[in-house]
Amino acid sequence: MSRVDLVLLCLAATACSNGWRFETGAIELTLPPGSGEPSLYATSAGDAVLTWHEPMDDGRSALRLAVRAGGTWTTPVTVIERDNFFVNWADFPSFVELEDGTWVVHWLETVASTSYAYHVKLAMSRDRGASWSAPIVPHRDDSPQEHGFVSMVALPGGGMALVWLDGRNMAAAHGEHGGDMSIRTTTVGADGSLGEEVLLDDRTCECCQTALVQTPSGLVAAYRDRSPEEVRDIAIVRQVNGVWTEPTHVADDHFVYPGCPVNGPQLAATGDTVSIAWYAAPEGATRVQVAFSLDGGETFGAPVRVDLGDPLGRVDIETLPDGSALAVWVERTEAAAAILARRVRPDGRMDAEWQVSPTAEARASGFPRMVRLGDEIVIAYRLVGEDGGVRVRTVRRAG
Repeated sequence: MSRVDLVLLCLAATACSNGWRFETGAIELTLPPGSGEPSLYATSAGDAVLTWHEPMDDGRSALRLAVRAGGTWTTPVTVIERDNFFVNWADFPSFVELEDGTWVVHWLETVASTSYAYHVKLAMSRDRGASWSAPIVPHRDDSPQEHGFVSMVALPGGGMALVWLDGRNMAAAHGEHGGDMSIRTTTVGADGSLGEEVLLDDRTCECCQTALVQTPSGLVAAYRDRSPEEVRDIAIVRQVNGVWTEPTHVADDHFVYPGCPVNGPQLAATGDTVSIAWYAAPEGATRVQVAFSLDGGETFGAPVRVDLGDPLGRVDIETLPDGSALAVWVERTEAAAAILARRVRPDGRMDAEWQVSPTAEARASGFPRMVRLGDEIVIAYRLVGEDGGVRVRTVRRAG
């Protein structure tokens, strides 16, 4: 019997750990070949919203959306079609639902012939995706530079906040150090009006995902920092009484790297308990770590290493009702690679890891994404190959 079979048998018997135990269900949604860049969002009604890119027969691409309600996926709908989407394995569209029920989707569009000249676009729907507003550009800068790696969150009282990486100060050719990537934030009202644009950090890693959560204490954003010495550790900024703090590091990894590792952090929050997962490789020693904050992101405990020794990163994290968190990441294996998951507690205790799905090391396999719906975890990922595309399966609480 293989190791994977033993893990699944253990899960089926619900005897692997105390408290939360999981059973991985069969694939419940298979999207067409070529589909990719999935992202998931949990609505206030307990539904999951999936967005992704899908190629069309005429050479264009469609940004598509489907909803999982009552355990069943709706027929996918098209948000928008374009021949100038910026489609990237690591920088992909996302969704957020505002307090008044308005849906917002973001995507990226190229604006010049250079490789990394693209802008952020948003569209809103007040009829659950039947129609969408004209696109909104949330950043004030219109230079032909990189603007992406967006994270969005609904705000109490209405509207939304977002953070993004902004290359307005960079050289025209991506990768040249004529200037620095920055992270900025703004708000968007339910009517599409833009709030103040705020610079959070004027020197960041160029192409790692950002993360953003809302806590009772305020907004918390995470991203990969970049020092003049090329230390690329994970930074946190918080909004306290309407004012953003100076950046602080979650941990002192001292991850020195001469380029972007394309591996951003992910945040999850329940109340003032904030969990964060991230990848680092100090002196080439790759690792995936999880840390917890019990004070709304002001301070974090010591990091807990969750990987098996050879991770690729590509992390996500969700908090569970008991204050623990479920982390997923991609790890190299003898077969190729696998999406693994592990439950971690704030005191550092961990359950045994288990496999969500086989995958590939290739960048085209993308980043797994997940959301929690009560006692279920919905996970979306991409399989590569001629018949590959987005797959969705649900991991259920067992016992």
